[in-house]
Amino acid sequence: MKKQSFLMVVLTFCVFSQYAFSQETVEKPEKYTAHNKGKIYIYWGGNRETFSKSDIHFKGADYDFTLYDVQAHDKPKGWHMDYINPARMTIPQTNFRIGYFISDHYNISIGFDHMKYVMYNDKRVNYSGYYPNPGDYYENPINDQLTLTEDFLLFEHTDGLNYVNTEFSRVDDISSWFGLPNTDKFQVNVTEGLGGGFIFPKTNTTLLGKDRYDEFHISGYGLSAKAGLNFTFFKHFFIQTEVKGGYINMNNIRTTKDKADSASQDFWFLQSVFTIGGIFRI
Repeated sequence: MKKQSFLMVVLTFCVFSQYAFSQETVEKPEKYTAHNKGKIYIYWGGNRETFSKSDIHFKGADYDFTLYDVQAHDKPKGWHMDYINPARMTIPQTNFRIGYFISDHYNISIGFDHMKYVMYNDKRVNYSGYYPNPGDYYENPINDQLTLTEDFLLFEHTDGLNYVNTEFSRVDDISSWFGLPNTDKFQVNVTEGLGGGFIFPKTNTTLLGKDRYDEFHISGYGLSAKAGLNFTFFKHFFIQTEVKGGYINMNNIRTTKDKADSASQDFWFLQSVFTIGGIFRI
């Protein structure tokens, strides 16, 4: 009788333990944000840029010269309605990207960085080479310098310096660092990645009194690396900030309607990026 009572107690304990475990499983399901594999994301935002100095080589039928250590700046619009106006949202400096998670931590994506590159005019620079009518622009022959007046040269990639690229990135959840209890409500991630692609600018140029030229043209390639923070709200919506830097080589820039006229340059760039986006499982 004692043996039967003992078996009943053991059986009851096992049944109760299994019930309690199943109840705990139901009450604490796996969080949506625990895994990323199979999810897609998309984001849109704006950027600011800085550029290194650049040597720019211009050549044509009757000229061949190089400008040294040319400086340039971006062309921001600040906080502006154009970023959300469908008819004008490609005008500001913007970033667009769509990606797919091939695992919980790694994703591949395609996108474009719409930057703007504007050469500073009225700067004195060193130069070498030759061009027509040097007396109109040539100054200080001892030091081989000239002034970059607008009559001599206007040089901008303002619609824009378009970097069309593919990225391979890693994402890690660091919510536990901040003691966040429920990542399905608010999650903090760190991301880093490498990218590469081609440069498809619309270069606005007037050179040596020739007609203005401003057409899209594949002009070279770019390489980049980035690091950033991602703040995800309610599983599907996020804000992402990034610092992104890289190298651009433009070896075939169209400068006039004449295909014999061209320019080339290479430089480093640094972007600060702010985007909003969404992430969903497919």
